[in-house]
This record gives sequence, structure tokens and C-alpha cells, in this order.
Amino acid sequence: MAALRLSSRLALVTGGGSGIGRAVCQRFAKEGATVAVVDIDKGAAEETLRTLPSDQQQHVLFVTDVTSPEHVHSLMADIQARFSRPPCVAVNCAGITADRLLLKMESDAFDQVLKVNLKGTFLVTQAVAKALVASGAEKGSIINVGSIVGKVGNVGQANYTASKAGVVALTKTSAKELARFGIRCNTILPGFIDTPMAGKVPQKVLDKVLQLVPMGRLGDPTGGLFM
Repeated sequence: MAALRLSSRLALVTGGGSGIGRAVCQRFAKEGATVAVVDIDKGAAEETLRTLPSDQQQHVLFVTDVTSPEHVHSLMADIQARFSRPPCVAVNCAGITADRLLLKMESDAFDQVLKVNLKGTFLVTQAVAKALVASGAEKGSIINVGSIVGKVGNVGQANYTASKAGVVALTKTSAKELARFGIRCNTILPGFIDTPMAGKVPQKVLDKVLQLVPMGRLGDPTGGLFM
């Protein structure tokens, strides 16, 4: 039955408090997975948790700073203590923007975006992979959320585009190294999606973007992401 194809699966979703992360949590829960909702914003994670169906499994939130090795280590320890197993599915959705034109961008803004978007993805990917290998699990799936702008570039987003291009390269290498353990690693490259992050983009920029979209609208985070 398609609606329960993730029954008995334990899924970890970073950035689960909003946007694509929240939509992924909702979709996974709908299909029978137990979801570990991970976000640095406790209130946002709690809101996501309230939207998840609980007739199949008991979902849990974890407040975590994905840029901190100590936080990510504690996250994995807490998940395994709670469920007696590591997550077999992990989706790295945590991400931020700090847009500014290249000539005006501060180095701190560049560093912080790469720290969350790229280093955070690395730390969670590594932690989940280590836990799966140590547990003897025969398979696992790690899905990293990149962005189409990491492929084509975007004005005012030197930091964000660099971070998302890095996510693609990280995922390709992870896939090569982890395949022998039965762990699949993939990246998806969304375009502009109707999320709080997109809401920070100036309307004149969005108008130009929408001219390039055949359907003339932003993507829907709840519709067709994993169809």
C-alpha cells in the first residue's frame, strides 16, 4: 500500500520546522514513518510536530544546532537512546540565506551560510552514516537538499550558491564511499519554492524568476516533492 510504504522506518529531517523540511516531515509521517523533527527553533519544530498524524508512530522533536559537532553527536545519541536504532532515512533540509551582492558581502555572512548549509549537511551525513555502519544496518538513505541556484548561480547569493554547489559535491563523494555499506546518498535541486526563505527575496527578483518558470508560479513544498 503506497500510503504506508515507509511503515516501520525511522526518519530524521533537519530544518523540519518550516518550508521543505516541514513538508518532508508531513509526507514521511503520512506514509507511516516515525519522524525525528530536527530544528534549531523549538517553537517551529513543535508546530510541525502538531501537524503530523500520530496514528502510526510516535514522532519526536530534537532541538539541534547542525553546525555544532557536539550537538549533532548528542542528537544521534538521543535518537538511538529513544528508539534503540539509528534513523535509516535522513533528509538534510536545514539551511539559511544572507543575501547581498558580492561586492558588498561581509565575510561573516559568507562563513555563516556555508557553516549551516554545507558543514551542517556534512556533520549530519557523517553522523548518520557512522551510526548505520556501526549498527550493522544493511541499507540506508541520505537525501540532501541542494538548490538549482547551486548549479546556475544567482545574483546576490554568492554564499548560498557556493554552499549548495558544495552540497552536490559532498553528496557525490558520500555516495561513492558509502555505497559498499548499502547507504544511498542523493541530492535534490529545488527551484524557487513557496517557503519562508523565498519570502525574504525581494518581489522584483521573484518577478524575474517567475518569468523563467513555465507555470509562472513558485513551487509548492507539499506537492510532488517525492512523487
